[in-house]
Amino acid sequence: MPGNAPRYLRPGALERILGRTLVLLVRIGLVRGHFYVLEIRGRKSGRTISLPVDPLEFEGRRYLVCARGNANWVRNARAAGEVALVRACAAAIMPCASFPPSLRPPVLKAYLDRFAARSSASFPYRRGRRSKHSPSWRRATRSSSCSRWTRPHPAPQRP
Repeated sequence: MPGNAPRYLRPGALERILGRTLVLLVRIGLVRGHFYVLEIRGRKSGRTISLPVDPLEFEGRRYLVCARGNANWVRNARAAGEVALVRACAAAIMPCASFPPSLRPPVLKAYLDRFAARSSASFPYRRGRRSKHSPSWRRATRSSSCSRWTRPHPAPQRP
């Protein structure tokens, strides 16, 4: 990782195992709700990477937020310009665009208010907190990544 890239909080072994299990359950349709499986092709390896994500609906737009920082999937999505979201054996290709840190705080606050229990592993946050000047809020807005979905493309045909 380059020296000027924001830090990334790596998931532990248990979180990786639970994530793979959740990917399988969401992919076959046993778990629905707000979960999707994000599929993105690796920049260097070319392999398809799959992981569970929680898209956020905020002010009429859909956002993908990586509370762990500048993760590999975020860099892969920036390079590719689009991601595939899968749920219950149906896939949709969505173009995505990253936006600057100055526009991230309202989206990150909405994300933390909605998913605070799951994102507390990444950084401490109490629901409803209003201070934008706390150390955890500054760290979240500086290191977290947000991507905005634009219009959907037709779903690809699965073999």
